[in-house]
Amino acid sequence: MGKKVKKEAEPPPQDVFDPLLIESKTPATVVLMLSSPEAEVLAKACDALYKFASKGDENKVTLLGLGALEHLHKLISHEDPIVRRNAIMVFGIMASNHDVKKLLRELDVTNPLISQLAPEGDVVIHEFATLCLAHMAVEYTTKVKIFEQGGLEPLIRLLGSPDPDVQKNSLECIYFLVQDFQNCAAVCELNVIPPLLELLESEYPVIQLLALQTLEVISKDRETRIILGENNGLNRLLKILETNELSDLHVKTLAVLENCLGDVHTLQLIQQTGGLKKLLSLLGVSTVPNIQKNAAKAITKAAYDSEIRKILNEEEVEKCLLNLLETDNDEVKIAASQAISAMCENVKSKRELGLQGIPQLIKLLSSDNEEVKEAAVTALASLTAASYSNASAVIEAEGIEPLVHTLSTQRDGAIASAVTVLTNLATQESFRISIQSQGIMSTLAEPLQSSNSQVQSKAAFAVAAFGCDAVARTELRNAGGLGPLVELLHSRNDEVRRNACWAVTVCASDELTSVELCSLGALDILEEINLSTKRKNRFSEAALEKLLDNNLSQKYSRLGYLSSSNIITNGFYDCGQLKPGVKFLSLEELSMQELTDRRAIIFINAKPREDLAGEKAYDSPPASKIGSKEKARKGKGKKEEDKTKEVQEEINLEKEVWLPPLDFILMDYIKDASKTILPLTTTREQVVALAQFVADRMGGSIERDKLHDFSWELHISEIEFELKCNIVPIGKIKKGTFYHRALLFKVIADRIGIGCTLVRGKYNRAWNEVKLVDDSPKRAGLLLPPQEYIVDLMFEPGFLIKQGSAKADRYKCI
Repeated sequence: MGKKVKKEAEPPPQDVFDPLLIESKTPATVVLMLSSPEAEVLAKACDALYKFASKGDENKVTLLGLGALEHLHKLISHEDPIVRRNAIMVFGIMASNHDVKKLLRELDVTNPLISQLAPEGDVVIHEFATLCLAHMAVEYTTKVKIFEQGGLEPLIRLLGSPDPDVQKNSLECIYFLVQDFQNCAAVCELNVIPPLLELLESEYPVIQLLALQTLEVISKDRETRIILGENNGLNRLLKILETNELSDLHVKTLAVLENCLGDVHTLQLIQQTGGLKKLLSLLGVSTVPNIQKNAAKAITKAAYDSEIRKILNEEEVEKCLLNLLETDNDEVKIAASQAISAMCENVKSKRELGLQGIPQLIKLLSSDNEEVKEAAVTALASLTAASYSNASAVIEAEGIEPLVHTLSTQRDGAIASAVTVLTNLATQESFRISIQSQGIMSTLAEPLQSSNSQVQSKAAFAVAAFGCDAVARTELRNAGGLGPLVELLHSRNDEVRRNACWAVTVCASDELTSVELCSLGALDILEEINLSTKRKNRFSEAALEKLLDNNLSQKYSRLGYLSSSNIITNGFYDCGQLKPGVKFLSLEELSMQELTDRRAIIFINAKPREDLAGEKAYDSPPASKIGSKEKARKGKGKKEEDKTKEVQEEINLEKEVWLPPLDFILMDYIKDASKTILPLTTTREQVVALAQFVADRMGGSIERDKLHDFSWELHISEIEFELKCNIVPIGKIKKGTFYHRALLFKVIADRIGIGCTLVRGKYNRAWNEVKLVDDSPKRAGLLLPPQEYIVDLMFEPGFLIKQGSAKADRYKCI
């Protein structure tokens, strides 16, 4: 097994000619002899040069300088077989030198060498021709030439040569060639797999290793993996792993299996034949760190595919990984932690790994090895993502303190992952309180100042997670964390800027914090961001909205946009787009104004009927407005004391809380929509049904070319005249245009749980946007993001218009 593949050149047959004594001659003289017309002299000269070149690289350089290669180039196609053989021997031995290879490429020796690889050829010629080609195949242009000149087929054929040196050289040449994709595909078509598998049985380790290295490269191709399985190759690979005497081949064998594990078809084949169970069993009993590490890496790579994760879970790969965490080797611990992170994408695996793995990973956070600590905390980040049980396990394992301590480590990856774990835990209020007791907000002030964008992003997101608590916001403010947070709004990194905006949005819930954020320039920065088409994002808009006011009516009036998270409640009103410099009036202030011909104010007030007990409802102008006018009229002609009494009553009335009118029709809309739309199974169906519901109650569908005949303005004016007020409850509107329908759609959608936006456009346009997952078939392993649609409420109620399309632009009247 340990025998080395090495063989001296065979001496020329003794019956051809007597040895030519040239030991006393200089190399230059021997090179001159290469010009001799006599075959006998040429053969002896080549033999002498072979021996001279074999003694070292310096001698090869000497021969190169003497022009030996140019002469030898003519001789490799010599009619005399001995001359030809000896010349090729010199080429083979000299080709290891870089400068020699360069000249050989210029001389274009590949074609004549390939022509010498015929099956009936001399074994020695085969050996040194393949040796020369192997040395030259390292360079790309030679690979191309060998491919174009048909060298692959004879090289693959020579893998079956009885001579081990021919096998080794041919295999090495093929190994270099398959580094190129074109050659890789070609060798598979030429059926290279069977001879490669046969060479795994070789008695020479160097040949076995080269065969494995070649298999590792070509098995990255799916078709090759299928052929490998059909030729019983997987079992042969597992047999190597089972053989302790072949331990020096185990790492490369695992590298081939790593490629196979990454393919669902091949993995299923391994599983069906019991090979996967055998592989994991071997890994479980192995004590060789290199084997354990590479096996864990193979699992990590394979686990990126959901189907493969499922298969690995069926074979209880989790037990194997948990055992690897107990080893004394840091590299194995790192690889096992990374594999755990990958397997966490499988829900069952995440649950099983969390039960035992979390306490082990928490212990690793105390490791002196920073890489171990980073890998462990990254695995914890994956385990705790959207998992209450695993988050609880971290708490039970007393993991908060070491996690907070990890924020002071020197590795950015470890800091980012530790922040992620803490953020994952913060989804539970009791856990969040426990983390806050450890001074998390003060600790986050430093990561916010990191130069690493990933750390900045995670830290800002953590501020958003913990900032929902007033005490936490105060802690961050006192720790000087708001300044660095505002600075992150300047970041060129989209994710950092987005998370910083979100953190500002959360922190702005606190009046003192909001004031300080504004004093630090957050408002100015956000306004600047939102003016940029490249830098602005929904979070920057949300942050600006929060800093402006926490009033949805004012937000819609100023910004012309409500997101799906902005839930319209009772008391909301749409008074149109507010012009710059104009004061935003409250609904009560607007109710006191005289009836005008300006745009009606659309009002929302749909309290549940059970909340109406004891309240006097008006399907009429606000009581305060009518009452004050009536009292003013009655006051005329009365005695002075009566007038004084009336004035006092008016003052008392003004001090009363103004109650807006109730909209019973809207209440019925919401009730009917809840009964008919909520039972629908998909969001898409609910959106379509709601769109048709809204359109039916506001005048039905309108033909596009007859839109101008839809006299909604007159209808609204009539309602205003009837109510003697500019404020119109939305339920009163029976002929509504774009912005009436879009508002009603948003109101009802918010009540029944359909996420949608409300966007104001020009020319009395407004529309709703919804996000829906595409129903089209998905590629394996690819999770398609939801698509944005505009809901048509006018022309084809219920039709969903893909955002960004020409039809969407027409609907917006752009």
